[in-house]
Amino acid sequence: MYQLDDLLHLMARLRDPQHGCPWDLKQSYATIVPYTLEEAYEVADAIERGDFEHLPGELGDLLFQVVYYSQLAQEEGRFDFARVVDGITAKLIRRHPHVFPDGDLYGAPDAAKLEEAAVKQRWEEFKAQERAEKAAAPEQLSLLDDVPAALPALSRAAKLQKRAAQVGFDWPEALPVVDKVREELDEVLEAMSENDAEAVAEEIGDLLFVVTNLARHLKVDPEAALRAANGKFERRFRFIEQSVREAGRSLDGCSLEELDALWGEAKKLEKQAPGC
Repeated sequence: MYQLDDLLHLMARLRDPQHGCPWDLKQSYATIVPYTLEEAYEVADAIERGDFEHLPGELGDLLFQVVYYSQLAQEEGRFDFARVVDGITAKLIRRHPHVFPDGDLYGAPDAAKLEEAAVKQRWEEFKAQERAEKAAAPEQLSLLDDVPAALPALSRAAKLQKRAAQVGFDWPEALPVVDKVREELDEVLEAMSENDAEAVAEEIGDLLFVVTNLARHLKVDPEAALRAANGKFERRFRFIEQSVREAGRSLDGCSLEELDALWGEAKKLEKQAPGC
């Protein structure tokens, strides 16, 4: 069975200037980013579908992305894979003093057990300390500094809101957020009535942001919830397509009423399915 060192060797071979792969030799950090995002989503998709047969392969694809970036950096003399492993290991030891009280990875596990809330509090404190250490100008330090701009918009909104909530900039409970959702929806309708496309886009953005805040208050991952909704829509629409196909017809030959009736049938069948 191949080991991690074999994968590192393979990566070096792919990037060998004389005998490597022409495609791999052309790649850079920037050109690999889309593949990294795609592989991360494929891991999430396999987990959400419970596809554990293919999950090892998807995790391998994602691991290869880390190996790829490390190879590029090693070629430039910036860092190598060993430094990546060392960095994440040291950081996790540092952030878990309740597990590694003496900072020794292999030390005796004799620390007192903490409740989950206390663990999360310490985690945030360590992250805040790390943000301060990274700040070029301490007077400009922000709670939002390390929220990646490249995150999916819903996930980033939730992270920004969570950070602001740490200092009390938040609603005390979910119901006031529901009122805010209604308020933002009214503003969308107002912008629509004025035929102001730019304002409509802005207000829809505000509405999505507040709905994300509502999800956070209800302890719902907005990104996962939307992925689930996408999956539900896809299943039902595929049912419509199959039903129309079996009837020897085409979608564009069906009325909206007929398609809507099939949609209702798909919903009914889902509710009758085992486990629903």
